[in-house]
Amino acid sequence: MESEVRDLNLRTGITVPCLVRGAADAKPVLLLHAWGESRGSFDRLIPLLTGFRIYAPDLRGHGEADKPEDGYSLAEQAEDVAAILDALNVPEAFVLGSSSGGYVAQQLAVTCPGRVAAMVLVGAPLSLQGRPAFADEVDGLTDPLSEAWVRESLTWFPMLHEVPAGFIEDRVRDGLRMPARAWKGILNGLCEATPPTESGTIHAPTLILWGARDNLLPREDQETLAARIPGAAVKVYPDVAHLVLWECPERVAGDAAAFFHSLG
Repeated sequence: MESEVRDLNLRTGITVPCLVRGAADAKPVLLLHAWGESRGSFDRLIPLLTGFRIYAPDLRGHGEADKPEDGYSLAEQAEDVAAILDALNVPEAFVLGSSSGGYVAQQLAVTCPGRVAAMVLVGAPLSLQGRPAFADEVDGLTDPLSEAWVRESLTWFPMLHEVPAGFIEDRVRDGLRMPARAWKGILNGLCEATPPTESGTIHAPTLILWGARDNLLPREDQETLAARIPGAAVKVYPDVAHLVLWECPERVAGDAAAFFHSLG
């Protein structure tokens, strides 16, 4: 199926590219990538999500999106996403967020509940307060970024399944496209925010996909996240680590599609 990339001029003052794929009258699914990545991280997932209208933007500071000096708080990141839906003339969408993209999705569901028809959270945090172990390392980044550092950063999250080498190289390129201010600003914005489920209630139907070998997000956090979202379900992948989207896009696509279709 043919895809196109549209440049969206957002009311938040930035321009971002967005991949659009699928029939115009199909149910819309918005894909939100993780910190340090781009819409390209969904390249292996998108062909498997058939029967939907897919929207996959590069978010502020990432990929080919604008990379301003500021505007990286969690609230501002979520406002960008609402502005993306506005620019696309999409009143409401299913939202799938990977890792920190799932944190942004939660914030969107709290602040703009009418925009989120349902959510799939893929290896997404309950909270990022307290800063992860690598945050101090990120704070020390300067431009230009070292390719060796970007490659090393990918080892923060071990993988148990083989991931195509070309996909990994694309993620290295994603990292090198980001200036140090974006690496730092986005992570700080995530870590400084009040966790979305502590600032409001999420009413959107939600499916949580989590790898049992995740070295970043403990299971009890995932159970707490589900408990804070009425009716949410957790599906555990026993042999998968934090990078669920990278390790098993086929499983993610199958479970997400079945969940979205079940909602009519």
